[in-house]
Amino acid sequence: MTSDILFDETGDWGVITLNREKALNALNWDMVKAMRAQLTAWAGARSPVKAVLVKGEGEKAFCAGGDIRWLHETAKEDPAYASEFFREEYRNNSLIYHFPKPYVALIDGIVMGGGVGISVHGDFRVAGDATLFAMPETGIGLFPDVGGGHFMPRLHDGLGLYYALTGARAKAADCMAAGIATHYAHGDKYEELEKALLGTKLGGHAHADIETVLDIYAGDPGHAPVNDIREPIARLFQGHETLDALMTALRNDNSDFAKETLATLEKMSPTSMRLTFEQMRRGHELDFDDVMKMEFRMVRRVMEGHDFFEGVRAQVIDKDRNPKWSPLTLEGVDDADIAHYFEPLGDEELVLP
Repeated sequence: MTSDILFDETGDWGVITLNREKALNALNWDMVKAMRAQLTAWAGARSPVKAVLVKGEGEKAFCAGGDIRWLHETAKEDPAYASEFFREEYRNNSLIYHFPKPYVALIDGIVMGGGVGISVHGDFRVAGDATLFAMPETGIGLFPDVGGGHFMPRLHDGLGLYYALTGARAKAADCMAAGIATHYAHGDKYEELEKALLGTKLGGHAHADIETVLDIYAGDPGHAPVNDIREPIARLFQGHETLDALMTALRNDNSDFAKETLATLEKMSPTSMRLTFEQMRRGHELDFDDVMKMEFRMVRRVMEGHDFFEGVRAQVIDKDRNPKWSPLTLEGVDDADIAHYFEPLGDEELVLP
C-alpha cells in the first residue's frame, strides 16, 4: 500500500511529498497527523534537518484542500468527532507558522483550502506556471479557515477580504502581486530549482542561503490581472464596519466590477458571508494562535449547522450547483447567531503549545 504522504531526508533537508495525486493531494486525517509528527521531530535542535521542503505529487495540484467528502459524511453522524480533524489540522498550521527552521512550499498546481494552510504560513511559497490559489469556502457553507483569519486581513488593498468572500482564483502572477507567493519560477526551471534547493548546503544563515537559490531561479510571472481591479477592490473592500455597509457600497457603484462581484456574492452562503466578514474583522487584531483558536470555535459550530452540508452536496456530491441556503438571505442571518460561533467551547477549546 502506497502512503498518502511521504517523508525523506536529503542532505540538510527534510522533504514532504503529498502523495494523493488522483485526489489532487487533498489532506486526510492520517496525512495531517503524520505531517505534524514528522515536523515536530524535524523541529528539534538534535535533528540533522536544517530546512523543510513540501511539495505535491503530480502536475495538477500542490494540495486542493481537505477531504471534504469524508468531513461531510462524518459530521452528519458525529460533528464532534469530525471536528477533531480540524483540531489536528489547526495544530499543524500553528506548528508551521512557528517552525524554527526554514520552510519552503513548492505551490505549483492547485493550492486551495487546507493546501493554503500548509504553505502560506511558511517562510517561502514558490509559485509556478500551474499555480492556482483560491479559498472558495463561502461557496460550500464554510469559511476560509486554516489561518485565513490571520493572513488574509493582512494582505494589502482589501485583497484578503475580496478573496475570502468571493472565492476568486489567483494564478501565479496574481499570487505574487497579492503577496500570497513569495517567489515565482518558470515551469521549465521548476524541477531544476527543486534539485538546486535540495543540493544546497545550509550554513548558519539558512534563510539567506535559500533566498540566494530562489533569486537565481526567479522568473517574471507576467501581467497580474488582479492589478487591473486593484483600485475598485481597495475602494470597495476596505473601511467597512459591517458586511451590510460593504454590500451597500457595491450596490451603489456602477462599475462592471461591482456588478460582477455582487453577482458572485449572491451565490454564496449568507451565513458563511457574515461569518467570514466577522472572522476577517477580528482576525486582523489577533495573533496567529488566537486566530486558530477562534477558527476552531467557528468550525465546531459549522459542523452542527446546515449550510456546510448543503454546500458540499450541491458543489461536490450532486454537483447541481444549486445549494438551498438557510437562511436564504443576508437579512435572515441574525447577529446573535453569528456571535454564537465565536463563543468559547469550554472543555473542547483548541489548545496550542
